[in-house]
Amino acid sequence: MAETLATHPGTPLGPEAHGAAAEHGEKRRDFLTLVTGAFAVVGAGAIAWPFIHSLNPSRDVLALSTTEVDLAPIQVGQAVTVVWRGKPVFVRHRTPQEIAAAREVNLAELRDPQPDERRVIKPEWLVMVGVCTHLGCVPLGQKPTDPKGEYGGWFCPCHGSHYDTSGRIRKGPAPANLAVPPYAFISDTQIRIG
Repeated sequence: MAETLATHPGTPLGPEAHGAAAEHGEKRRDFLTLVTGAFAVVGAGAIAWPFIHSLNPSRDVLALSTTEVDLAPIQVGQAVTVVWRGKPVFVRHRTPQEIAAAREVNLAELRDPQPDERRVIKPEWLVMVGVCTHLGCVPLGQKPTDPKGEYGGWFCPCHGSHYDTSGRIRKGPAPANLAVPPYAFISDTQIRIG
């Protein structure tokens, strides 16, 4: 009879039954708290993801992050200027004399000492960002008629910085060499900048 009474609602229960009901209620509350927390985390992630994804660069920006240059038409002694990330990049097919001049320099004489071998992948191809490290002007020296400065490389007419055939600062107010961008040869006659 006691078992029958315990199963009907409204039937008074003993102290053991109250303890079991309280324990069951705590477990249920813990479960509901866990499920509510999980839904909150998933909801926050669903709201945050579009915002985080909007911070990624767009496809057109990613397309500009690299530039491929065909080296085949560039003759020995010629230079071309390409644009990478909105900046001019100088690509020069150096002559054996320019390579020799760059390698004969005493590094102790340089303001920003850097051996020519560390500035090139292949000695005949010099690739640099064509922005003067003084105030951001574009140095002259890409065209055959441009003044190349006292060291046969580039000359910035704005404030008189002279760069050698490796793009290293030799004279003038510029504090550092012309920067070498990240680049790689993807074939014998093609490079990818960026």
